[in-house]
Amino acid sequence: MRVCIAGAAGAFGMKHLEAISAIEDAEVVSVVGTNAEKMQAFAAEHNIPHYTTDLAESLARDDVDCVILATPTQMHAAQVAQCLQAGKHVQTEIPMADNIEDAKKIVALQKETGLVAMAGHTRRFNPSHQWIHDKIQAGELKVQQMDVQTYFFRRTNTNAKGEARSWTDHLLWHHACHTVDLFQYQTGETASQIQAMQGPIHPDLGIAMDMSIGMKTPGGALCTLSLSFNNDGPFGTFFRYICDKGTYIARYDDLEDGHGNPVDLSGVAVSFNGIELQDREFFAAIREGREPNSSLSQCFPAMDTLDRLEQCLNAAE
Repeated sequence: MRVCIAGAAGAFGMKHLEAISAIEDAEVVSVVGTNAEKMQAFAAEHNIPHYTTDLAESLARDDVDCVILATPTQMHAAQVAQCLQAGKHVQTEIPMADNIEDAKKIVALQKETGLVAMAGHTRRFNPSHQWIHDKIQAGELKVQQMDVQTYFFRRTNTNAKGEARSWTDHLLWHHACHTVDLFQYQTGETASQIQAMQGPIHPDLGIAMDMSIGMKTPGGALCTLSLSFNNDGPFGTFFRYICDKGTYIARYDDLEDGHGNPVDLSGVAVSFNGIELQDREFFAAIREGREPNSSLSQCFPAMDTLDRLEQCLNAAE
């Protein structure tokens, strides 16, 4: 599997590069970035044969089978469409789009082309959440409530590596997207009741720095999500699953019960790295000619719920 990574030198581009290095029969053959000099050095450092500042150049290459987009949120939908129109399978970091209309367009385009198109909802692949999902599917657990906190301390446009960003992050369309999709994936239902509130808009960044979201499924499961760019503490998210038979706390690839005892995840998957498992699914779906877990179609209900949440926020202004 010969892969192009767009946004390869960014925080998540690097995570995909590291993940692919652990996957047999997969290699990165092209990288795309905005700075030619930086990308030349990056490609040389990682022994990647091709670099460019133009995604179209990589898409025109015969030695590129698929593309991973680790680019700014606002570019995702247009670049997904560009890849599909060029005949390339594509995986985009979340969200697949930052509005419902663009999401509809690329879902329709995937169906038209028949190519593999996947959104990088890593939480579906983290061993911690996979363990919970397997128990739910086996009828051994039922989610009664998910309590989720997504916290950062952010005053400037910086990424997870602490480097400057050229774009503005968003609590709803980016960070809440993880939890909205995961909640609906784990419960197997789309939220039927929703509520959303946000704090003041930052005068420089132009975004809300605090947000509170509530969701309820037809079956009665609840999700309470708190998000903040104002939290003075470690970056990240943790998920508390309050179930009918136990409570579990997931932090990325790790899981413990409600009393702090670690849960053995050794039998869940071939790796403890959620991003590697996500990329493995992408490549396997291409090879096997099937729809991947976390396809654009599967993740569209999350986009629809985000759109409804945005309407709640707009109505409150």
